[in-house]
Amino acid sequence: MDKQEMHHTLMAAKARKGISWDTLGEAVGRSPVWVASACHGMNSAPSEAARRIAATLDLGDDVIAALEAFPTKTWDQAIPQDPLVYRLYEIVGVYGATLKDVIQEKFGDGIMSAIDFEMEVDRQPDPKGDRVVVTLSGKFLPYKSW
Repeated sequence: MDKQEMHHTLMAAKARKGISWDTLGEAVGRSPVWVASACHGMNSAPSEAARRIAATLDLGDDVIAALEAFPTKTWDQAIPQDPLVYRLYEIVGVYGATLKDVIQEKFGDGIMSAIDFEMEVDRQPDPKGDRVVVTLSGKFLPYKSW
């Protein structure tokens, strides 16, 4: 089973069981954002996490093996059409250079890690309409001179 087939199998099982990402994250003992990313095929799951995901969704060894397999982290390079994904793409397009400048001013010449990284998605009640809070936390990695 490849990562794409794994993703479709996991999404169908998740829908069939009516389980939220928060519930699946709790069952696995990991962040719901990380679990979703692994189920989308963008991260490999450690053996115990893969087993817990599969057990919670009543899936077999083929799904466990696919969850454990190292991913190729590529994505469609076309401009996203889904409105939510497009807005995130737009945010990086509009604020990417600004974020780079601010981060480098505060930390120096380097980047934010996407390997030593955490992300949370929260809901913030607001009388004008609830707000989406996305928190990205990555280790700063300075560029080295040699």
